[in-house]
Amino acid sequence: MGYTVAGLKDKIMEMYPEIAKYGVIPSLTFDDAKKTYVFKLTKGPHELSTYIDQVDADACMGGKECVHLGVQISEFLDIFKEGE
Repeated sequence: MGYTVAGLKDKIMEMYPEIAKYGVIPSLTFDDAKKTYVFKLTKGPHELSTYIDQVDADACMGGKECVHLGVQISEFLDIFKEGE
């Protein structure tokens, strides 16, 4: 792993700018026990946590979108797109 948690979060935000567009608050931590990243999206009472394994994190840092993460983000943001 040649990057930091903050670097991975920045890359995710670059790949999914709609997170900021809808005022969703992202956080990213690394769970040492599970050896995986935990990406959390929060807006008001709504919250979603999803896991990003090392292979997907590496792909993300290489500029490849993670299908699982993209689906999770889209489903969460759909809640806020209805009000547009």
